[in-house]
Amino acid sequence: MLITNPDALKPYSAPYRLWQGVPGIEVTAQKRIFLTFYSGQTREEIGNFVVVIKSEDGVHFSGPLLVVYMEDHRCFDPCLWMDPLGRLWLTWARYPDDGLYGAICDNPDAPEPKFGEPFFIGHEVMMNKPTVLKNGEWMLPVSVWHDNVTNLFPGYGHTVEQKGAYVYVTTDQGRTFQRRGCSAIRNRCCDEHQILELQDGRLRMFVRTHFGIGAADSIDGGWTWTEGHDTGYGGPNSRFHITRLHSGRVLLINHYMFKGRSHLTAMLSEDDGQTFPYKLLLDPRSEVSYPDAKQTADGAIYIVYDRERGVFKHNMQDVLNSAREILTARITEADIMAGQLTDPDSYLQRVVSKLGEYKGKVP
Repeated sequence: MLITNPDALKPYSAPYRLWQGVPGIEVTAQKRIFLTFYSGQTREEIGNFVVVIKSEDGVHFSGPLLVVYMEDHRCFDPCLWMDPLGRLWLTWARYPDDGLYGAICDNPDAPEPKFGEPFFIGHEVMMNKPTVLKNGEWMLPVSVWHDNVTNLFPGYGHTVEQKGAYVYVTTDQGRTFQRRGCSAIRNRCCDEHQILELQDGRLRMFVRTHFGIGAADSIDGGWTWTEGHDTGYGGPNSRFHITRLHSGRVLLINHYMFKGRSHLTAMLSEDDGQTFPYKLLLDPRSEVSYPDAKQTADGAIYIVYDRERGVFKHNMQDVLNSAREILTARITEADIMAGQLTDPDSYLQRVVSKLGEYKGKVP
């Protein structure tokens, strides 16, 4: 399942990828940047595979150092996460098994970082980072997709009796996992949910919906959730990113004043997500989407997203005319509050992976 041999990785390198997207990011203590995304075939389907690349300077990125692939399967929606022990997790969903799997790199700053054997976590999709709660629990946002999604991908969702945005919890640093409750917010779409622990101790689950972003609350550690409400954040029915920063402020990366998946914007809240008065436009262009972010110990915020994935196109020329880019940004809270870059080390719209001429066989 995990491919690491350099010779075996060549068929998954950029010239042999027709499209790419849905990225994730992590940054180690030594500022090594890891990115993940997925590709394979002409669209989101059987034959998809997960790619991991890395960089020492944020400018020059490696080719694939690891690929997750299984014949007659779809490996997709990867996530990177540094746990409190300094270990790097890679998780991904696998179809038709309807399973969420993971692998852990104990020393991601090693000269040649190595991941351990894959292990099963639960059912069935998680693309956003876990949340470390104040009580020490690690909470994973794992979704069992609803019927609107399973109509696109027949077979999903049959493993658990109730579809919804679940949470899984580990109290032993990832050795075992317990599935708790779920929310089923109206008009949800793919969920892609994230958990924020509020200052008053409540857990708030943010969920992708057709109307933007919905939210539900839990006061019992994720066993039960409220019916849910519209946050008013808006959004074009796409993945967003929300997290609490070291300062206590809440960071939201979402589409603001958008037309479709455009105007990707970083926003800051000082009142636990009630309002976001500070905004920094990251990328105004169309088809920019699916942000993920990591704040490092020095306060820098590293962001990844995709642009014009090149997927679900009608012909090869339409694919080749797409940007098919993975991009990063590096900003600070001060940049967001100023509405412009003020830190000399900050940057926006840095292309770190771009597909060009396709040298593979059209699937």
